This record gives sequence, C-alpha cells and structure tokens, in this order.
Amino acid sequence: MTLTELRYIVTLAQERHFGRAAENCFVSQPTLSVAVKKLEEELGVALFERSKSTVQVTPLGARIVEQAQRVLEQSSVIKELATAGRDQLASPLRIGAIYTIGPYLFPHLVPELTRQAPQMPLYIEEGFTGDLRRKLRSGELDAIIVALPFTETDVVTKPLYDEPFEVLMPADHAWANRDTIAKEDLLDERLLLLGEGHCFRDQILEACPAISHKLNSPNNTLTAEGGSLETIRHMVASRLGITVLPHSAIGHHYEQGLLTTRPFADPAPGRTVAIAWRASFPRPQAIDAVTQAIATCRKTEPAMA
Repeated sequence: MTLTELRYIVTLAQERHFGRAAENCFVSQPTLSVAVKKLEEELGVALFERSKSTVQVTPLGARIVEQAQRVLEQSSVIKELATAGRDQLASPLRIGAIYTIGPYLFPHLVPELTRQAPQMPLYIEEGFTGDLRRKLRSGELDAIIVALPFTETDVVTKPLYDEPFEVLMPADHAWANRDTIAKEDLLDERLLLLGEGHCFRDQILEACPAISHKLNSPNNTLTAEGGSLETIRHMVASRLGITVLPHSAIGHHYEQGLLTTRPFADPAPGRTVAIAWRASFPRPQAIDAVTQAIATCRKTEPAMA
C-alpha cells in the first residue's frame, strides 16, 4: 500500500469516473485502474462497484477512502513540518481563491508579497468553494481565500476585509442619474448572473430572493451559465443587461463613458472575504505574511479599498 494508491482511490471516489480521476492524478487511465485493482487485491475487499457508465464506492470502500483521506492529510503535515523546521517563508505557498476573488486580489497580492516575503513564491489556483475546500483538506492547497460563511472541521478561518456589491450598467442607462440603487429595482431589468456553483451568484440571490422566482423568464433575468465576471462585464458593455459586482471587481476595463457603477441603497449587500487554513498547518508565519500583504494592498491600492 502506497500513498500514491491512496491518492488514486480518494480521487476516484470523488470523481466516480476512471478517466477524470486519472486526469486529475496526471496518469493514464490504465495506470490508475491497475493500481486501484492492485490495492483491492491487497486488502481483499472491493472498494468500488464498476459499470460501463458509473463507478460507485462500496459501503466498506467509503470507510477506507475516508481513512485514506486522513492519511494523505497527515503525510502532507510531515512534509510541511520538515519545511517549517528550516524557514517558514523559504518555500512556495500553495494558495487558492474563488473565481470572483482571485483575478482581482492576486494582481495586487503577488507584487506586495514579493516585497515582503521574496523567498516565498505562490502556487496559485482558482476554483469553486467546494473544490478549494476539498483540496485544502487533502493538503493539495495550504490556504484558500473564500467568502464567508465558511466552516470546516479542523480549519481556521480569519476575515480579511469587507466589500460592498455595486451595480454595473451602461453609462447611458437611466439609473446612471441615481445616487443609489434599491435591491428591489433589479427585478425590473435584465440581470446577468454567474452560473450555478458560484457562491457570488448565491449571495446576490440571498440579497434579493425575489430574483430566484424570475430566473426562468428571459425578459427579466439572463443567467450566464459557466461564465466569469469578466465575461458578464463584456455583455454589459454590449448593452445586453446590467449586473452586480463586488467592489474589488469594478475596475476600469473599458474607455471612460462606456460603463458606470452605482452603489446600493442601505442596507447594501456585501460580503466578507476570509482566508482559511488547516489548524495543523505548520507555517503560521506564511499565513501571517499573506494576511499582512493583503492588508497593505487594501491601504495602497484604490481598486482594493
């Protein structure tokens, strides 16, 4: 039994598909299949039920996969302990962020962290909250930056900053004459939203629950399935509708006079951005360096304020 084999069965249990699991493990499908079969023979039990279309974890397999997950987490801690014994800022930090934070935070964070901790480069990944949560637990990532609420056993969460949401619209939109926008007014416009799976979409729907009832009406709401905030920004610029952005994503990506933003009327919706890391992570100085760099970015960068 090897750590590699344990990683294979954990990934296969998550993906429930040999091809995708092999791709995530950066091996060929036959290699993964043979390794899984070899482990099953060694243990003398079937971990998975296989069919032409699906792969299901057996009840006993689920318990073994859960234990394998713990073993992988602890093996990662061993490596991190060895690194921490030398210099907590002398090796790369693996950090993830959700899609609606990473593109707007990292351009400021990377240069600031390069100044503050030049010996600690960042391995950066963006993803959905659920995927980042899983990779944090498995040790594939050291820390993740997400929007609260975020709770996970044996994971420490520290708020970094609060930011309000704002309405993005064409510069000649009728609302451009207003000082603020009421949340209820979003129902009167074609509102462009991220696709399902994005927590920012969920936060908008929570701020204005009535929008949920109009998702199936093309005259009111258009959902940009699988899109990004930048894709939606382009659609607003092309006059397809309006959207809601976190303040850090407002930016200036078009010539002046094409787009404009307005804040929401009180109580304005917003979010709290936080950093999360495993309680057992042995490089607290690395987490401190990141949080300090982000705090500095907030003070010095207008787009981050």
